[in-house]
Amino acid sequence: MSLTTPTTLSPAVFTTVVSRLRAAGCVFAEDEARLLLSTGHTGAELDALVSLRVNGLPLEHVLGWAEFCGHRIAVDPGVFVPRPRTEFLVTHALALAAARQPGAVVLDLCCGSGAAATVLGTRLPGIELYAADVESAAVRCARRNVEPVGGTVFEGDLYAPLPTAIRGRVDVLIANAPYVPTDDIPLLPSEARDHEPRVALDGGADGLDVQRRVTAQAARWLAPGGSLLIETSERQAQRTIAAMVRGGLTARLEEDEETGATVAVGSLPR
Repeated sequence: MSLTTPTTLSPAVFTTVVSRLRAAGCVFAEDEARLLLSTGHTGAELDALVSLRVNGLPLEHVLGWAEFCGHRIAVDPGVFVPRPRTEFLVTHALALAAARQPGAVVLDLCCGSGAAATVLGTRLPGIELYAADVESAAVRCARRNVEPVGGTVFEGDLYAPLPTAIRGRVDVLIANAPYVPTDDIPLLPSEARDHEPRVALDGGADGLDVQRRVTAQAARWLAPGGSLLIETSERQAQRTIAAMVRGGLTARLEEDEETGATVAVGSLPR
């Protein structure tokens, strides 16, 4: 059956889309089909979207958005796709920022699409919100997400582009820095390996190069009692904790068995 004529959500069209997605190896073909059908308003549009997906483009890049913490986050082609496991980090960041209200200063480094910052800005109106990323496409995308909720996004390497006025004032610092070891990049799914920026994935030989740079300077930017949250992996967690301690922070781990998420939390003593 051709999808090149205007269609409605009929069983025949749904079955056709599911079959094409399954043949391409999409594990959640039915769920993806529903999303694609809700986005493609004509047969030609739907056919184009399905073709992009079966050719390996991440679903979020095909749709133009990702669901994250119950919010739709704009995600442009070539931009890192926010992962569900990062919602665990955001949950802890929300609690810490709420405890520092009113007027908590929140910073999202390596922000990608700005998903974490967007959720924080939406859920906690009145926070002073900043985000930064080194990758130009990510910054353009993040500005679309973060600026409408009152945040400001900077382009540059970690702390370098940030205004000095917030140094020593940050209550909650999020850093979902890349932590995949370089030699493991070829083992990633093709959706990530081929369609997301290398700079958002590659953490160096042991995966912790960027994390170490974040933790080395965090104490200069945090307010007394402020916290740094870094997503890491179970196998790298103790080294992430050690980097935080070397940076002058007291550190602990938060783990979620259901999602496998691991977050290191470092606090600057008051």
